[in-house]
Amino acid sequence: MNWIILIIAGLFEVAFASCLGKAKETSGSEMYGWYAGFLVTMTISMVLLIKATQTLPIGTAYAVWTGIGAVGTALMGMFFFKDPISFWRIFFIITLIGSVVGLKSVSH
Repeated sequence: MNWIILIIAGLFEVAFASCLGKAKETSGSEMYGWYAGFLVTMTISMVLLIKATQTLPIGTAYAVWTGIGAVGTALMGMFFFKDPISFWRIFFIITLIGSVVGLKSVSH
């Protein structure tokens, strides 16, 4: 169950990074709405990370959480924020996914 909580926490990390990206593209009250979304999703992500690390090894849990956040944010950037897509970006995203899966598979 805590692995599921950790995955959800990682998805909220993607959400808070995406809120920062949207805040950068807007102004006025809309910008403040995105910053409010950032604070809410960051809080949820951290609370879920704390919950997950009560039974999971901290090193593994943190690496998986940041891995989900890094991969998810990179993909969000490419698909929604017009970040460049290149062979090397995809290659290193796949390498990162492999590393996170490997780390989870060797954890007890």
